[in-house]
Amino acid sequence: MDSEHVLTSDFAPVAALLADRARAAMLTALLDGRPLAAGELARTAGVSAQTASAHLARLLDGGLVTVIKQGRWRYYRLNGAEVALVIEALSRISPSVRARSLRQSRDAARLHVARTCYDHLAGEAGVALFAALLDAGLIEPDGEEAYEVTGKGEERFEALGLDVPALRKARRRFAWQCLDWTERRPHLNGALGAALTSRMIELGWFERGTTRRALRVTDAGLAGLADSFGCVLP
Repeated sequence: MDSEHVLTSDFAPVAALLADRARAAMLTALLDGRPLAAGELARTAGVSAQTASAHLARLLDGGLVTVIKQGRWRYYRLNGAEVALVIEALSRISPSVRARSLRQSRDAARLHVARTCYDHLAGEAGVALFAALLDAGLIEPDGEEAYEVTGKGEERFEALGLDVPALRKARRRFAWQCLDWTERRPHLNGALGAALTSRMIELGWFERGTTRRALRVTDAGLAGLADSFGCVLP
């Protein structure tokens, strides 16, 4: 994004949409990357179904979410990775929510260890994997925040089942760094980060937990991360 675009962008309407706790709770829930029904989002935000519908209509009009229709049901999801990046960036400069119960404390701990940031790996596991990819020479800087896969990295990723040339042609950024809001260090996002995360879940290296967005690394994942990328998790 160039400086001219930044100077002419009117972000006040978007900021107004985000400046509501119920809508913020809904958008945070959608950071899981999976579509959710209005009823689920209403419960997450602690509002009535009618109020949730009004909030979702505003988010739709503002372009922050999209709707998927399946028969009589409507499911909502974030309108792309750029929206997720905005929410993640705001989380880094926002005060933390203090846990008020043992369950909330445990949920927070799980999110710190490993979670999805929209569709890519974040938390301690995410930043550790990003560092390992750099240290092993599998990716290298290609600009201020962009990265490119090396020849060695392309072989390693393709051995895992990723089509790197196809990912380079994706409509979204190929490989980018995202500053993790809990660890304050970067993790990998973009088409590569999303594909790698999806593949690791398919392989059973990570499992989705009961806490929304939280991931649990399995024994197979500990071995696979170490063998494939030299990433050693505690």
